[in-house]
Amino acid sequence: MGRMVVAFSPSHITGLFQICDQSGDPLSKGSKGAGFSLTKGVKTTIHVQESGQSSVEIKINGDLTESAEVSKSVADAFLSLVEANYQIFVEHDVEVPIGCGLGSSGAGALSLALALNEALEVKLSVVEAAQIAHVAEVKCKTGLGTVIAETFGGIEIRVKPGAPGVGKIKHVEVDDNYAVACLCLGSISTKEALTDPEIRQAINKFGGALLDKLVRKPQVNNFMQFSRRFAESVGLVSEKVRKVLTEADSRGFTCSMAMFGDTVFSLTKKDDVEELLQIFRKHAQSAEEVISAEIDFDGARILS
Repeated sequence: MGRMVVAFSPSHITGLFQICDQSGDPLSKGSKGAGFSLTKGVKTTIHVQESGQSSVEIKINGDLTESAEVSKSVADAFLSLVEANYQIFVEHDVEVPIGCGLGSSGAGALSLALALNEALEVKLSVVEAAQIAHVAEVKCKTGLGTVIAETFGGIEIRVKPGAPGVGKIKHVEVDDNYAVACLCLGSISTKEALTDPEIRQAINKFGGALLDKLVRKPQVNNFMQFSRRFAESVGLVSEKVRKVLTEADSRGFTCSMAMFGDTVFSLTKKDDVEELLQIFRKHAQSAEEVISAEIDFDGARILS
């Protein structure tokens, strides 16, 4: 008989960060930075059953895929921890646009790691299971600090790089009066950005200085202002994003750009969020590009 487990990971937006990938140990590689988790994310349903030969089949939003490199890496890591062979069927239900800087690959990897840990009875702690997802992200060059942030939720400052249990985060205190608004206009390759020497240099120069300021004054308004300053300084703001930022500025909203995606985002008071969403809708090509959510304070978890 097979076993079914469902797990969820919030998606995540990074506003500013610093690359810390010099370590030879993938658990110590990561980023220092700041961002927040969203109540919309990735729900992963898995079915496992013993078999003569191990295999992994992955669907994303109902479509069979061969390109889910990070999830495949997580599944292989768990299969190496068990004695028997298993057929693993994975269904990722992704509630946010993929490749737009909302941490969907990290959320997919993390929710899958928690589900496999449960289904295969590997008996790792949540932190240990999350470490497997972090290593997969680092190896595939799809993210550095996403998994530790999504593991714990909230608005976080990553003060020490690395996987959950190795890196350290501090939470920014926030009341429940804030909402998340995003406009996803396109994708930027995280792999390309993380391997471009000029972009890396700019990220580390500006990210480090702004992060130090945020640690001294960890407030939502400062996070938004420093994120904007970071996006402007690194120089990745596209013409499409610039138009939206300019209009939002003129209406008194501080918005910035997700790292890495052609995505405009803001944390704003719930009373004001509809006005900001209306601005976003004007610039959107389709309704799916506009996302309204809240801050996820729970982090990744087993659902059933």
